[in-house]
Amino acid sequence: MTKTTFEEKLAHSNALLERLRTPDMSLEESVKIYEEGLSSIKEAQKLIEEAEIKIKTIEQNSQIVEDK
Repeated sequence: MTKTTFEEKLAHSNALLERLRTPDMSLEESVKIYEEGLSSIKEAQKLIEEAEIKIKTIEQNSQIVEDK
């Protein structure tokens, strides 16, 4: 199983948004796509949070090295 990148999740969310703009879509399909889009956005947010943690760790380790 390959891990989807942040950029891929964002592109997927944008594609879902475009599909939601289709005027002839049923309510049931709209809700399904909306739910899928929210899930994709949450996954992208998690990737952002993980990146922030990595950056903070790198900055902290860099500070420790500079203090020595």
